[in-house]
Amino acid sequence: MQDTFTIVIPAKNEEQSLPDLLENIRKLHDFEIIVVDDGSTDKTAQVALQYNCKVISHPYSLGNGAAIKSGARAAESEFIVFMDADGQHKPSDIKLLLQKIKLGHDMVVGARHKKSHASFLRMIANNIYNKLASWVTGHEILDLTSGFRIVKRTTFIRYLYMLPNGFSYPTTSTMAFFRAGHPIAYVNIEAKKRIGDSHINPFKDGIRFLIIIMKITSLYSPLKVFIPVSTMFMAFGLFNYLYTYLAYGRLTNMTVFMLMSSLIIFMFGLFSEQLTVLTYSASERRRDD
Repeated sequence: MQDTFTIVIPAKNEEQSLPDLLENIRKLHDFEIIVVDDGSTDKTAQVALQYNCKVISHPYSLGNGAAIKSGARAAESEFIVFMDADGQHKPSDIKLLLQKIKLGHDMVVGARHKKSHASFLRMIANNIYNKLASWVTGHEILDLTSGFRIVKRTTFIRYLYMLPNGFSYPTTSTMAFFRAGHPIAYVNIEAKKRIGDSHINPFKDGIRFLIIIMKITSLYSPLKVFIPVSTMFMAFGLFNYLYTYLAYGRLTNMTVFMLMSSLIIFMFGLFSEQLTVLTYSASERRRDD
């Protein structure tokens, strides 16, 4: 089984949590482990080497997504398991992911129990992500942002150019796989409390929330969101025109603004849809080449 997959662990200043995680992985089997040291200023790389891991070091922090991409490029196994370095994920759950992906899926995600989230606000935010993504894709998505997942390497490599260098790689990869028609499955896991301080900033995390919402829309089916918004503006514009015409016998600037906004939003939706199609067409050409 150890030759079937490679474990990739992006890590930045995780010298406190890595020993326990790597020791528990080694207790299971002598897996190939790639630790991507993303510009750490502590002894993250040295700790990884002590546990016979392959270490890829970034000269400075490029981001969690960039670390994922570095690890994926270095992996040579049929499947890649991605785990966080902060001690949240249980190595014993790897077998659940592996069993599921061997049934024919291209990605299997460890879906966290609702009690596993770091805070109540994070749980609410993740629920919003999941509901929105499920509506856009038409598939039930149990955990859009989980960093604990296994992927088919040849498929995942195709979408590396689409992945951001920041923290939203799970969202982007999930939506990319769904958009391209690759089967995705979920297994239930219970994440532990992270060791050490979180790298998440509340203000930046709020901005990231908005960015993820926009990415969900643009990566899958932009028109599914743009058309309802455009229709809403159109309805308000027609209602306003009917009211002002009957009441005052004239066309108001507000009516024109709403109708024009409806048209502009619809055109943006068409433009976004074409960009999405071109993006995935380029991915398919890369596969054929």
